[in-house]
Amino acid sequence: MSTDDRSILDSARVATRLPAQDLERARRFYSEQLGLEPVDERPGGLLYRCGGVDFALFQSAGESPGTFTQMGWEVDDIEAVVSELERRGVVFEEVDLPGLRTRDGIAEIDGNYPSKGARGERGAWFRDSEGNMLGVGEPVV
Repeated sequence: MSTDDRSILDSARVATRLPAQDLERARRFYSEQLGLEPVDERPGGLLYRCGGVDFALFQSAGESPGTFTQMGWEVDDIEAVVSELERRGVVFEEVDLPGLRTRDGIAEIDGNYPSKGARGERGAWFRDSEGNMLGVGEPVV
C-alpha cells in the first residue's frame, strides 16, 4: 500500500450514525435531555451538529445492544455537564469493573492518548431513549 492509499480518508469528515427504533421518541430525548435540535432532517433521519461534527439518528428496525460506547463528547467540565444532564433527567450508568469504577457517575481512567497531552481522562456514560450507549469525557492534564 502506498502513502497515497493509506491517506485516502485522512481529510474525510467522520460522521456517527446511531439507530433509533422510534425516531420521534429519540428526537424528544435529544431535545429535552441533551438540549440538542437537529440541524437538518430527511425521511427516516435526523442530523445533529456538535462542535462542527455531524452525527445522525436514523430510523432502524434493529436494536442497539448498548454494550459499548457508540459516541462521546469531550467536555471541559465533566461535573457541570453530568450535573446539568442529570437535572434534565439523564440517568448515568454505574460501573464497577476491575480497573474501572464510577463514583457519583464519573470514572477516573488512567492513561490517555499522548497526542492529547493528558495523563488520564474522567468519563461518564448514559443511554439514550433507543438504548445507544453515549459518553462524556474530560481529559486530565
